Amino acid sequence: MDQKKGVLTGILPVLPTPFDGKGDVDVQAMRGLVGFALKANVDGIVFPGFASEVSQLSGDERQLLLKTVTDETAGRVPIIAGASAVTPSEVIAHGSFALSLGLHQIMVQSPVSVGNELGAVLAFFGEVVSALPEIEIILQNAPAPRGADLSPEVITGICNELQQVAYVKEETLPAGPAISHLIENGPETLKGVIGGGGGRFILDEYARGACAAMPALEIVDLHVQMDQAWRAGSSEKARSIYVRTLPLLALQSIYRM
Repeated sequence: MDQKKGVLTGILPVLPTPFDGKGDVDVQAMRGLVGFALKANVDGIVFPGFASEVSQLSGDERQLLLKTVTDETAGRVPIIAGASAVTPSEVIAHGSFALSLGLHQIMVQSPVSVGNELGAVLAFFGEVVSALPEIEIILQNAPAPRGADLSPEVITGICNELQQVAYVKEETLPAGPAISHLIENGPETLKGVIGGGGGRFILDEYARGACAAMPALEIVDLHVQMDQAWRAGSSEKARSIYVRTLPLLALQSIYRM
């Protein structure tokens, strides 16, 4: 995070969920994952998200693991709490728990069931921000069929109406044109656009003006090195690291999606 501007920047990995041999969540292993992220000098941590197999978690498991992440991180980097759900009331419940842990940023995907028309999506997020006025929202825009695949125009409309939507995680494929549109047309209250998609387009997203990236955790040490090289002006070094990651990212995209 850029502390001077209060803006999220850099590499913000989405943590996976570790399970034990019985299929239960493994709290001790989660502590180890947080430790790996911190050792890699990440700029923040996200949990839960797509890469966390969030759809396999009960509400109690989500809360247990988010508290574990918060305790283990101990304020060293920002934590973005995943709060996506099908209904506004569920999002509000996840956001309220995040607030109870001292977290003030949540990431919310627009549900597929809401559709992709501005009015419906605006009503969904409007209900959330009305109930959680102290929360800052990262709107996650994932591609179909898993995501709502919102157009840049719809997202811009949401940001214009709801100032608490301070970031957009843009994951449509490819994300570059949408990122450019959001940066060029978004309101001043839009603090930044964040790349996703496992980091498969990270350098293009940065070239378009993305402030941060939210890849998965497995090669986050390389993502941090890439990010640091890019911000230091060494685009050739950044691209060299990026090329090294491509075989793994290609496999990841097939098996995850």
